[in-house]
Amino acid sequence: MLLALDQVSIRYTAAHPGGGERAAVDAVSFGLAQGEIGVLIGPSGCGKTSLLRAVAGLEPLAGGRITLGDEVLGDAATGRHLAPEARRIGMVFQDYALFPHLTVAQNVAFGVAELPRARRDERVAELLDLVGLAAAAKRAPHQLSGGQQQRIALARALAPSPRLLLLDEPFSSLDVDLRERLAQELRAILKQTGTTALFVTHDQLEAFALGDTIGVMHRGRLEQWDQAYQLYHRPATRFVADFIGHGVFTPARIVEGDHGGGPQVRTPLGDLRDVGECPMPAAYPDGECEVLLRADDIVHDDASPVKARIERKAFRGSEFLYTLQLASGERVLAHVPSHHDHQLGEWIGIRAEVDHVVTFPRQPAPG
Repeated sequence: MLLALDQVSIRYTAAHPGGGERAAVDAVSFGLAQGEIGVLIGPSGCGKTSLLRAVAGLEPLAGGRITLGDEVLGDAATGRHLAPEARRIGMVFQDYALFPHLTVAQNVAFGVAELPRARRDERVAELLDLVGLAAAAKRAPHQLSGGQQQRIALARALAPSPRLLLLDEPFSSLDVDLRERLAQELRAILKQTGTTALFVTHDQLEAFALGDTIGVMHRGRLEQWDQAYQLYHRPATRFVADFIGHGVFTPARIVEGDHGGGPQVRTPLGDLRDVGECPMPAAYPDGECEVLLRADDIVHDDASPVKARIERKAFRGSEFLYTLQLASGERVLAHVPSHHDHQLGEWIGIRAEVDHVVTFPRQPAPG
């Protein structure tokens, strides 16, 4: 691993008197290989930016150790803390932080001022060409669009060839369509340059577009560090299952199959039989559990005996996201092609088509 975090903890002192300390990050461990792009995602206040700042050297460690290659950046046990400027780590922020009085080329050259003039000019030209803005070299930052300014900030961060690039929600001020396109462009640039990067976002589409590996954080803990496919289809915790994608938890029971056919998950939509990776019935009291049903697990089928009433619908262009209520009271979500434009209150046939059956312990009813 190029970057390795081992049981990293960060604590903040509460602002009010007598508030003591609180853990912003609690015993987080993960690693990034050379050239890999990692993404930290989670709700506001989950600790992802604090973790990024600790890697940059802007936050001291209360516990654990961070290494980059064979160099120790920080170690709480020994008190080692390498200064941020000595870490050879690049950073890209939300606000671009471009110098308004410098041209685009001068902004990119800022991080390589120590190079001989000819090599510096060559490096700036390389980076501007890489981000597709060679023609803007002599322009001022304010003459560029937000997306162009962010690409200039990326070029400036890449100019010194950092060992690691950190990006803190760099697209958050841009509109949704531009964010997704820039995320794809950024991934292509990082892969072309072989740059190892750690990216923080709260946007799942950005995370999926960018990351080789994605970490979901919650209340300072790293819930799962995995590929996007695994996060979606094999969530390690109930929080990850709830946070990633659209889905609901439906009461179910794991039962022994008929004639030795293996366990089945009995749900309000019928029995789910392809459950090879599910726990055995004895894993839960009386086999009672909750099954994760994603919107793409529910298929609109007029011939199905299971009917559900449309409570809400959200138009998504090629599809609707329907919120449906079964006669038994449970709610499910379903992606339905948009030419199936049913009305609110209408009953439609649905069936479960679940390739990855995921169960969790049943939670007590609220109140």
